[in-house]
Amino acid sequence: MGIINMVSNIKEIHPKDILIIKVGTFYYTYNKDAYIISYLFNYKLTQTSGIFSCGFPSSKLNSIMAQLEKNKLNYIILDRRNNYDLDNKFDNKNLNQYDKILKKAKEKINYDIRVKQIVDYLQLNRDNKKVILEMEELIIERRKIQSN
Repeated sequence: MGIINMVSNIKEIHPKDILIIKVGTFYYTYNKDAYIISYLFNYKLTQTSGIFSCGFPSSKLNSIMAQLEKNKLNYIILDRRNNYDLDNKFDNKNLNQYDKILKKAKEKINYDIRVKQIVDYLQLNRDNKKVILEMEELIIERRKIQSN
């Protein structure tokens, strides 16, 4: 069974737990869980064939677990090499903040995507100085309003 199928099956049982999969010397999270890890730790979120993922080296695991516990996030850590055996688990029961932090993560990541699209557009259309000047004027005007 592929890793994505395994993740989907486990997430059906534990939809509000961050599922962390050990693959070699790295740990990976997928889809919604990847959003949260990317948001909390500023790790790169990648997308391949419609699947979002976020990885980190095993040397960071203890600090990741501590931060997840601090943020009251449930997590499950599985080892792919050992047939997805349970390595570690943390359960906040009713105090789990998964939905709350996922919402913040989605807002930030969607915002970052929009900003990147604007930057990409401006870099591809370097001859469009008028748009840049208009954006600069808007920024300057907003700064004046906020400072008053």
